[in-house]
Amino acid sequence: MSGQYQKYESPFCTRYASEEMQYIFSADNKFKTWRKLWVALAKAEQRQGLSITDEQIAQLEANIDNINYEVAIAREKECRHDVMSHVYAYGVQCPQAKGIIHLGATSCYVGDNTDVILMRQALQVVRRKLLNVISLLASFADEYKAMPALAYTHLQPAQLTTIGKRATLWINELMMDFEEIEYRIAGLKLLGSKGTTGTQASFVELFDGNSEKIKAVEADIAAAMGFDAVVPVSGQTYSRKVDSMVVNALAGIAQSASKFSNDLRLLANFKEMEEPFEKQQIGSSAMPYKRNPMRSERITALSRYVMVNSLNPEFTAATQWFERTLDDSANKRIAVAEAFLAVDAILKIMLNVCDGLVVYPKVIRQRVMRELPFMASENIMMSAVKKGGDRQELHEKLRVHALAAAKVVKEDGGENDLIERVLADPAFNLERHEIEAALKPELFTGRSAEQVSEYLRDFVAPVLSANRELLGERAELAV
Repeated sequence: MSGQYQKYESPFCTRYASEEMQYIFSADNKFKTWRKLWVALAKAEQRQGLSITDEQIAQLEANIDNINYEVAIAREKECRHDVMSHVYAYGVQCPQAKGIIHLGATSCYVGDNTDVILMRQALQVVRRKLLNVISLLASFADEYKAMPALAYTHLQPAQLTTIGKRATLWINELMMDFEEIEYRIAGLKLLGSKGTTGTQASFVELFDGNSEKIKAVEADIAAAMGFDAVVPVSGQTYSRKVDSMVVNALAGIAQSASKFSNDLRLLANFKEMEEPFEKQQIGSSAMPYKRNPMRSERITALSRYVMVNSLNPEFTAATQWFERTLDDSANKRIAVAEAFLAVDAILKIMLNVCDGLVVYPKVIRQRVMRELPFMASENIMMSAVKKGGDRQELHEKLRVHALAAAKVVKEDGGENDLIERVLADPAFNLERHEIEAALKPELFTGRSAEQVSEYLRDFVAPVLSANRELLGERAELAV
């Protein structure tokens, strides 16, 4: 192809993911981490008696951040090996230390340990953003804990709930995700220095079979990188089930986010609630009046990507042969990174949406009152029984009146006239004020408001309080 053209750019980088998350999976962060691991290895080996000087370590430390990419790229074209090309490039900058870089290690020493480190960094970002979404929804739930609204089963109007109670359903799933993310962060372990097939044979050679020194090297490396443990056994790599478990935790967030966004899209159709809408925002190129739930739709779309993508690490883990194969490499460097980038984007959008949720109380009340006569029929019947009516006779009459009122609504497009029918039926012997006393939506929400208060107090507030220094994050969307 001749002429000038723009190269493909991932939408995660140009439209969706934050710079913070992009940096975690950047070449800079990756290769700087490789060099930190090489320094940690050299220090640990020196501490256990290998002939490595302070000057060599100092030279390595001085060149952690100024990576000579051009040398590494040129070398990789010759040797076709990314790790050895960077060992070479590091050695060019550190001539005194080039002989001890990567001593005893295999490629996965830097590759796998770095992957675990980057996943932990990314999980911490996800954790923080998830907490902030939960915090915003908790404030929303508390504000609207007592506002009656139609609840739905099978997407058909059911008994009443409250706006705040529905929000706790969203929060509860995100809290489940938070617990899973916490568990995954706590459970991450470095690969350590296990050698080519996980037997540490090269370190047995280096340390003349002294197992205590070999184990001490691993412990020192883990401590230097901020971990308290390495995996107890491995082949050349850490088990790829680790990637699968982490990405599945991210897919859990995607499930919860998609549930939230789909609910909000339905509520926008009902005109009960909607996402924030900018003053100059265009809802449709053809229909100027439209207010499309664009952000919620984007959450749904990205969530779908993450859930489907979670299969990649599962298949990778399932098809590793014996101590390792390399068919994991190309797949995992895409699947794991993009799962994080997508979830970062999802949480960024949710931060924006949950910070400005719009509620339309009059529409909500109107929709409630259209259905309430049906829900209040038993209360109406009991009021009539108290005035001397026959319960069985009244029940049959209510059934007939309700079916007739439903026909008016569904077939004629009219309003629910059940109350007028009851008032006109002398068998009920009820005045309007007596019926209206039973038509207060607040009487039909059960313990919704109490449940919201109890849930926020007992389950959400302790988590938010323990992480209060992370709260207050907001998100502006570029598109």
